[in-house]
Order: sequence, then structure tokens, then C-alpha cells
Amino acid sequence: MGNRLTKITTRTGDDGTTGLGDGTRTKKSAPRIAAMGDIDELASALGLLLTEPLPDAARKTLIRIQNDLFDLGGEVCIPGHSAVTNAHVMFLDDEINALNSSLQPLKEFILPGGSRAASCCHIARTVARRAERALVGLAQTESVSPLALQYLNRLSDFLFILARTLNRHAGVADVCWQRLPSPSNAH
Repeated sequence: MGNRLTKITTRTGDDGTTGLGDGTRTKKSAPRIAAMGDIDELASALGLLLTEPLPDAARKTLIRIQNDLFDLGGEVCIPGHSAVTNAHVMFLDDEINALNSSLQPLKEFILPGGSRAASCCHIARTVARRAERALVGLAQTESVSPLALQYLNRLSDFLFILARTLNRHAGVADVCWQRLPSPSNAH
């Protein structure tokens, strides 16, 4: 690791800029900073999920993903740097296939909910989708690794499948969407 922070309050960002990993400064409103923030928020959402009672295998996988997200954040923080590899994407593919093989095929749309752990997982999934959108937005103006985009896309899929798995583990049914009658306009 390059420079470790020894002082958290530096005051260098008081002017609305922040430092990137390559030493350059950029506006805190820049697309790169938005993507980094969404990736950080995703890691935090996984941290919240990790406070729930989870199967050991899920806990181990989520801890690895948190570490991978830290690497991804570093990649985004240093323009031109690559940290996410095909092995990261393949790891998620393997996890998706393993979890999905034990679930019943979907016949209905699933709403976020069920157990508390599954609900936390769904929140993390939506943050993963936002992080992916932010990275796609950044890719419109700057170079972004296609593997980083694939990783976030797979991660949101993994989190959806994990939420279903966590509901099953808790003995709670998935929450299925139902077409409900339209509310009456009469008051």
C-alpha cells in the first residue's frame, strides 16, 4: 500500500476538491468521485448485511466481495489502473451458479423483502446497480475497465440470488409481486 493516512482531517478538501490516487485533484462532484462513493456505499451496505446471522459460506463470500470492492475503488481512484481481473468475475459466476442450483426456478417477480438479512441484501443489490450506473456514466467520458463493469453487473445478480437463498435459510418465503386492483379514484 502506498501512503497510509496518519491524519484524517487534512482540510485539503475544504475547497470542494479531493485527491485521486495518482496525486491529481478533482471536483468532488466529478463522475469518478460519484462512482467511488457508490462503490464505498456498496461495501458499507455489505458491512450492514454482515451484522446479520448468515450461513458461514455466505459470510465468507461477502467478506471477500468487500475486499474486492476496496480493490475496485482503488482502481477507480487511480485513472488507468486495473485491479479487477477476469478471476474476480469468474468467482462471482461460480457463486451465482452454486446458489442458483439450489433454488426453485422463478415463476413470479420477486419484491425486496422477506427476512431482515434478505432485505439488507436487496438494499446492497440496489446500491450495486447504482454503482454500476455510475461507472457506466464515467465510461462515457473516461476509460473504465470492462471487467469492472462486468464485476458490478454480476455482483447485483449474485446479491439477488443470495437474498433468495437467505430467505430460504431463514424459512421465510420470497415476497412475490401481485397484480392488485387499481385504487378507486373516488374519494
